[in-house]
Amino acid sequence: MIGTTRRVRVHAFAAPVDMRKGFEGLAALVRNDLGADPLSGELFLFANRSMNRAKVLLWDGTGLCLYCKRLEKGRFACLWREKGRRALELTTSELQLFLEGSALVGRMKLSPDAIGEKDLAIAIPT
Repeated sequence: MIGTTRRVRVHAFAAPVDMRKGFEGLAALVRNDLGADPLSGELFLFANRSMNRAKVLLWDGTGLCLYCKRLEKGRFACLWREKGRRALELTTSELQLFLEGSALVGRMKLSPDAIGEKDLAIAIPT
C-alpha cells in the first residue's frame, strides 16, 4: 500500500489527465492547478478520461515516485462529479479502495473527519 499512515493526505485531481504525462508534467499540474507542492510528501492521484488508468505522484524524501495502474477490465470510480472542483481529498484507505476498483470512492465520504483538539473530552491546558 502506498503511504501507510492516515496522516498522509491524498489529493485526487478532479479532471481527466493525459496519462502520457510523466514526473514533470504531473508535478506541474500539482503546482499550477492545485497550488500545492509536489515535494510535500503528500500523494497526488490522477486518472484518465476513460477511467481505466491511474497514476499516483509521491515525493519519498529523495526523489519523485510515480506509481501507475492500468485496469484490464472495468473502470475506476469517477472523481470529477462536481464541476469547478480542482481536487478531492482522500485518505490512504480511500486511495487503496480506489485503486482496487471500489465504486464508492468519490461518491460519498467514506472516512470520518480527523479528530481535533475540540473533539477531546479533556481540554488541553494552554
